[in-house]
Amino acid sequence: MLGALGDTFRAHFGRDAELVVRAPGRVNLIGEHTDYSEGLVLPCAIDRATWIAAARRKDGRVRVVSEGWGEPVEFDAAVPRRRGDWVDYVQGPFFALRERGVAPPGLELAIASDVPRESGLSSSAALGVAVACALREAEGLALTARELAELAHRGETGFVGVQCGIMDPFASALGRRGAALRIDCRSLEVEPVPVPDGALALLLVHSGVRRQLAAGAYGERVAECRAALEAARGAGIAPGARALRDLGPGDLPALERALPPRLLRRARHVITENARVDAFAAALRRGELEAAGRLLREAMESLRRDFEVSTPELDLLCEAGDAAPGCFGSRLTGAGFGGCTLHLVAPDAAAAVAEGVAAAFETRFGRRPPSWVVTPAAGAARVA
Repeated sequence: MLGALGDTFRAHFGRDAELVVRAPGRVNLIGEHTDYSEGLVLPCAIDRATWIAAARRKDGRVRVVSEGWGEPVEFDAAVPRRRGDWVDYVQGPFFALRERGVAPPGLELAIASDVPRESGLSSSAALGVAVACALREAEGLALTARELAELAHRGETGFVGVQCGIMDPFASALGRRGAALRIDCRSLEVEPVPVPDGALALLLVHSGVRRQLAAGAYGERVAECRAALEAARGAGIAPGARALRDLGPGDLPALERALPPRLLRRARHVITENARVDAFAAALRRGELEAAGRLLREAMESLRRDFEVSTPELDLLCEAGDAAPGCFGSRLTGAGFGGCTLHLVAPDAAAAVAEGVAAAFETRFGRRPPSWVVTPAAGAARVA
């Protein structure tokens, strides 16, 4: 990747890059649609990433060339303007840095990525974190990994306009090799949870259904969670709650009486999913992979029935995975509405599970889905 990216930079800008950074994608093991309710999540960075070669410019302009994203573009570092396409994820960290009172520099950027786009593996956060990392390195800014994540997140929410939680940029910026991260989305406390080495493989299968977070369905779920909270407070259930995070399983009987069915389902998913995150983390620590797989299956059922973010393709992939010998459990990963499924598998069974899932999918949908085995990777950093 480094050699090809350097060649691309020289071909377009007529000089060598001054630095290269890398920011990984992520897979969320469990804890879906909980981050924007200040809940718990358990993602890990993966060994697929976005790479950026960069060099400073003196005129305050930013020139961008990418492999697989779109045509070369140029914008003003001081006055980024929304375009409604992938370039907004590049502009977002410039916008966020300026909000902090730092004048962003002009840069030349060459971008390459092997994180599949619109797959639920957070290609957008990897891009935003990589841009933030390039800005830090180019300017010599004293920004921690956590602050890189905050820049990328602010760029996505304040500039791109996606009302997402902090999970994705935190996973990309703070990732640990060999571990997932238990992230408390209220306190922003991050705790590594080792993924059993040699005993567990993470198999991802792409449904081929592309998804876009800025589309309405994601925003509807965010709004529904807020409405469920307001309805619960209005009914006198946890009146001091500031997010669904503050409600627990013991509140469900009262919620069943007070909330309309749709809002009850949304709240029930968030409440039970938060509990599953800690149970899943405990199972990983103890090496109880059957228990971890069972929690994954429960999460998938909740996402399908209560949060209604699955699709027939995702359902089929999970059903086929769960039926395959050597698979502990399956669920969709990411926000849903398409993208990838995650399968916890025994390492020596990964190829057979992938083949069985692909064959079942082809029988139903007439095409074979791509798949990858990924490993937990380190977070964003300068690599050259």
